[in-house]
Amino acid sequence: MTSLLILLFLFQIKHMFADFFLQTPRMLSDRGRYAHMGRAQHAGVHALLSALVLLIVGVSLPLILALVAIEWVAHYHIDWAKGCWSDRTCHTPQDGGYWRAMGTDQALHQLTYLAMAWGWTLWA
Repeated sequence: MTSLLILLFLFQIKHMFADFFLQTPRMLSDRGRYAHMGRAQHAGVHALLSALVLLIVGVSLPLILALVAIEWVAHYHIDWAKGCWSDRTCHTPQDGGYWRAMGTDQALHQLTYLAMAWGWTLWA
């Protein structure tokens, strides 16, 4: 149980840095376009930092690779969907819809971490 809580704690710290501190202008631009190198790089930062977190808690390399590949795909598509929605609605931080989209995006990322932790408990 302690290892699981440490894993979830580290995912939270990792997410804060990858989603809010380490994004470049390229990662933030043109979010509604599907094939977007900036979004691929952003999802890659998440995957790389998740690999480090999983390594810290002692997850095996094959399982790390599987979990971060799943995270990369999930993160890419969650952000793409939010980008499409944002482009379509043109909401700004002054609009409730902006915050609902932000909250949904963040909740889906958190559910991804819970799924990754569950996968670790099943296959570790």
